[in-house]
Amino acid sequence: MLWTITKFFLFVAIIATITYAAGLVMDTGGSVVVEFGGYELAITPIQALIGVLVLVLALWLLQYALGICMAVFHFFNGDETSISRYFNRNREERGYQALTEGLVALAAGEGKQAIDKAAQAERYLDRPNLTNLMNATAAEASGDTKRATKYYKRLLTEDQTRFVGVQGLMKQKLAEGETDVALRLAEKAFSLRPSHNDTQTALFELQTKGGAWDGAQKTLEASVRAGHLPRDVARRRDAILLLEQSRALLDAGDIDAGKQAAIEANKSAPALVPAAVLAAEMHMLDDNKRAASAVIKKSWGLNPHPDLAGAFADIAPDETSTQRLKRFGVLTRQNSDNPETKLLTAELALADEDFPAARRAARELAETTPTTRSLSIMAAIEKGEGADDKTVRAWLNKALNAPRGSQWICDSCSNIHSTWQSRCQNCDSFDTLTWRAVPDMPQPNSAETLGFTAGVITSDASEEQGVKEGEIIDAKPAD
Repeated sequence: MLWTITKFFLFVAIIATITYAAGLVMDTGGSVVVEFGGYELAITPIQALIGVLVLVLALWLLQYALGICMAVFHFFNGDETSISRYFNRNREERGYQALTEGLVALAAGEGKQAIDKAAQAERYLDRPNLTNLMNATAAEASGDTKRATKYYKRLLTEDQTRFVGVQGLMKQKLAEGETDVALRLAEKAFSLRPSHNDTQTALFELQTKGGAWDGAQKTLEASVRAGHLPRDVARRRDAILLLEQSRALLDAGDIDAGKQAAIEANKSAPALVPAAVLAAEMHMLDDNKRAASAVIKKSWGLNPHPDLAGAFADIAPDETSTQRLKRFGVLTRQNSDNPETKLLTAELALADEDFPAARRAARELAETTPTTRSLSIMAAIEKGEGADDKTVRAWLNKALNAPRGSQWICDSCSNIHSTWQSRCQNCDSFDTLTWRAVPDMPQPNSAETLGFTAGVITSDASEEQGVKEGEIIDAKPAD
């Protein structure tokens, strides 16, 4: 818009300047004397100006005539396209000029002007590869999806531009929410250029959203081969794909295939907690307690998590608290400084009524990094050791307002999930959930359970205090 106004005022200024100059020449008196070959010719200044203009025009016509003559000469000497090239040269120059101006307008974000220049280039140039691409890009930049679709479809007809046309249509279908069509277009684009990073990313996203786990694995392999994805990240994502595939197979009733996929997922990424838990469950279907224990032990050494402790407890659900404390030694001896290990140790000791050991394990966490879980354990310890209700209630009050501790949190949008998911429920990102603590996230309204070893029930709130008090089922007051 600004350039259009500028051109208008520039045109007015030029016309005014020419008019003013012509007026000065006409008002100038005297004459111009031209001597040539002993002859003198006296003319007025305006006649002299007209003569100069006529001379310039004559020279231009002479150059044009010479060009035509040269084209005709080359034509009779065997160059059959010389005449057509001569007459098309000016059109090509205008076309390329319009194409250049369109690209500049596109880079400047002036979509409407880019469309005008692209249309002009299309009129002058017989280069559909260039003009169709320019028209499609300009139309998309200006938001004219109908025009963009028209030119993207034209790009499909040429081998050189087919990939761009498919990719452009795919992006449009994604924007319109037509994921099924977008998936087919992404597969076509992938077949044309398997190593293209953006195409791989788009195809992988569509495949994982649609549950096409086998196809997603192939796309993942292509990303690794092309060097777009580190191998460690690829192994973890492959494990997630196998885990989701296992869940789908189990839901469909194909137990054997689901079991195999779950075990493969755990082998690919032993630190992936949900894969380890599912693999342990699959081993327990065959009553293979040793294999299930080995899976949990290895995963705990890499990434301690309450779900792993729960799965390890399910291997021998009928054991006594003393037997459980001894069996869990293979876990608690690993990563002994990890908060999850300390909390597990405290819960096991609490269930075995070893309150001093539980206090040694949980006390430091309750003081340095208090969470609902660690403070609830301290309340249970006090209750088990026979402390008065005021002391127990004080710990529970702290637990009510303490941070919740580690949660499944999306690294992209920080949304908290109650259980692990392959895709964030909020931003739909793939493989972004990690088990970590959120600072300043208090537990709302009630204390969390103490864990799988110390059962906690919530009694009615005290009339005077207005708080909820945990009653320890397994623990007994000391004598």
